[in-house]
Amino acid sequence: MTDLSAPSRSHRPYLGILFMCLACTLFPIMNGLVKFLSAGYQPEQIVWARTTSHLLFIVLLFGPRMGASIFRTNQLGSQIWRSCLLLGSTFLFFSAIAFVPIANAASVSFTAPLVVVLLAWPMLGERITLPRVAAVLVGFGGVLIVIRPGSEVFHWASLMILGSATFYAVYQVLTRKVAGKDHPETSALYSALVGTLVMSAIVPFAWKTPDNMRDVVLLVSLGVLGGLGHYCVAKAMTYAAANFVSPFNYWQMVGSVAVGYLMFAEIPDFYTWVGAALIIGAGLYVGWQTNREQRRAAKAAIA
Repeated sequence: MTDLSAPSRSHRPYLGILFMCLACTLFPIMNGLVKFLSAGYQPEQIVWARTTSHLLFIVLLFGPRMGASIFRTNQLGSQIWRSCLLLGSTFLFFSAIAFVPIANAASVSFTAPLVVVLLAWPMLGERITLPRVAAVLVGFGGVLIVIRPGSEVFHWASLMILGSATFYAVYQVLTRKVAGKDHPETSALYSALVGTLVMSAIVPFAWKTPDNMRDVVLLVSLGVLGGLGHYCVAKAMTYAAANFVSPFNYWQMVGSVAVGYLMFAEIPDFYTWVGAALIIGAGLYVGWQTNREQRRAAKAAIA
């Protein structure tokens, strides 16, 4: 069994940062196109286009070089679960983005690292410390500020974004698990496999023939952007530890604000910025705490 986490391959942290930032530039663009297409197409068709074109793009891009080995995985169960989780996350997010400003959706989706904290004990066997619990509470306080339940700006679709973030949090945990054992090309392929199979069975009941060639290009581009984005995430985690590159996931906020403004004239209000700052700050604190604990553990092992 090949170990892809060998130091010669993985100890390149700046490449990890680069790939994570590339991913977080591609995702807001994809989300903007989804919001645009949602005006004329059902979420089932958009998700199908996203997953199927993602799968075909990865096969066409890497298949000629890797051949059948692109399907070879040392973690089949984890890869299938990753694909299921990403399908659930994608469907919830794409269904909600038609009703929620892109920057607001991005802010709520940033709770994924905080959800990982809550899942750390049952899934990873990690001890949940009081400071981490406090960070989670602060982060979810930020979510309440962004979505403002009970106010006139609240929309039920915000809860779907929160559900999407929960699915994506577990997806990230499994991505970390397979990153050292499978090629990133393989992980990028399996990310879309279950979604393609499931949505291909569902899409005939929600199908609408695209109105023009522009919409065909946009629908196909969702898979290209998403496939490249998830490949970059998998690649980043082969070059650097997840805790090191994860904070750069917040680059998405910059891209989301830019895309929302340029495509839909959306300008985040004061409360969105405050809530986003609390969520991001809580996530960064959790990352810093994790890194500090790992350094202490490494020193103790050496001693």
